[in-house]
Amino acid sequence: MEGLSWLHMVWAILLGALSAVSLPLGSLVGLRTNPRSLYISILAAFGAGALIAALSVELVAPTVAALEKEAVRSHPGDPYENFFALLLGATLGGILFVILDQIVNAHGGFLRKTATAITYFRTTKRRRLQKLLQELSRFPLLQSAPADHINSLLALVRPVAFHPGEVITRQDFGIDSLLFILEGTISATRDGQQLTEASGGNVLGIIPFLTDLPSPATVTAVDTVTGVSLSRADFEGIRVLSPEFDQAYRELAGQRLELLQQHVSSRQERAVSWAKSAVQALRTGTDIPTAVDLRRAEKEHGGAPLAIWLGILIDGIPESFVIGAGLLVLLEAKASAAHAVRFMEVIPFTLIAGLFLSNFPEALSSSVNMQRLGWNWKRIISMWFSLMIITALGAGFGYLLAGALHHGWLVFAEGLAAGAMLTMIAAAMIPEAVHIGNSSAVGLSTLAGFLAAILFKLFE
Repeated sequence: MEGLSWLHMVWAILLGALSAVSLPLGSLVGLRTNPRSLYISILAAFGAGALIAALSVELVAPTVAALEKEAVRSHPGDPYENFFALLLGATLGGILFVILDQIVNAHGGFLRKTATAITYFRTTKRRRLQKLLQELSRFPLLQSAPADHINSLLALVRPVAFHPGEVITRQDFGIDSLLFILEGTISATRDGQQLTEASGGNVLGIIPFLTDLPSPATVTAVDTVTGVSLSRADFEGIRVLSPEFDQAYRELAGQRLELLQQHVSSRQERAVSWAKSAVQALRTGTDIPTAVDLRRAEKEHGGAPLAIWLGILIDGIPESFVIGAGLLVLLEAKASAAHAVRFMEVIPFTLIAGLFLSNFPEALSSSVNMQRLGWNWKRIISMWFSLMIITALGAGFGYLLAGALHHGWLVFAEGLAAGAMLTMIAAAMIPEAVHIGNSSAVGLSTLAGFLAAILFKLFE
């Protein structure tokens, strides 16, 4: 084309608005209906399939097909240079999306999607359990539990805390649970006379617990004491679950302090080995975070609302660019037509349909999450409407930018967008659908979305 047309830029803006009008529409539907998780899952999978079709057919396929000598080329220039530009752009697009996504997630942007929220809470839980495993590795008795029973062990121990001066056990009273001291110092006295002090890494009440004898001393917290406790019933449960633990329990009852002192070094080596195997065997579930979890996380991240908005914007930036660039490619293909090109002749139907169908469930699902955070509906709708406006303007900018780029760089930019979009689909849309739905429904819905977007090719 000889030059860029302001009319065509307006067309690009209209196409951007058309693809993104499903954002406020999906948000409104989600807020009004509060759909079940299964329906959200089906819609998210459908949108993912439609978006995969859009980027495959409109962004990747033309450049790949141009490698065939008889194929109609959508981009001038060497087809092999364009092909490798596409691959490089897609690779960098995926990496760039991951980096930016992690930045906004670190400031609370993970709250925008169920999948990213699940990932955040699962990672947080895993780190917390890994830290607890490292602390428990200091206790020889717990090292007897096999690595594949770690989940059972962590489910049985309970965190406890005592303030300075608080009595933990009393002399001549029974003990119902073991206390594994993680941090802090305790003082043991008998008949008013101090016996000893102990700190983190010690077990309180092992002999009375094993022998059913009352506590021989009164134990008091010297400073703030934190640890985990294991009840008698749970202790017996571990014995039944793990023969190795039961054997260690029996041996411990007859061990003397001198014998324990002789094996300090071997116990330390065993602790390191146990901790490593425990971390490798550690499993965490994919529980859906509750509204309380989400609100607590939002309070911990003061910039969460802005991060959520930026996160959604990052998801939509590649889409807006390819709309404008795609329009320019179609205009160049129609440039030799004898008649004036009409708007309906240059609409990339598959691309617009794919974006429209993917934006709808994204806004619907995210709006439900935002409502659970306590946001009012006006704030939510306004946010999605602003993103629709930005997407429309971004499409106009994409049209201008594509016109200023060399064709090789245009293919690179399309690859950048395709890589970012595909990474987003795999990292957020599909996992969300699977987490809150079932695999069969997700598979069929993804296929339905893919086919639905392809069918729009008939209008071109």
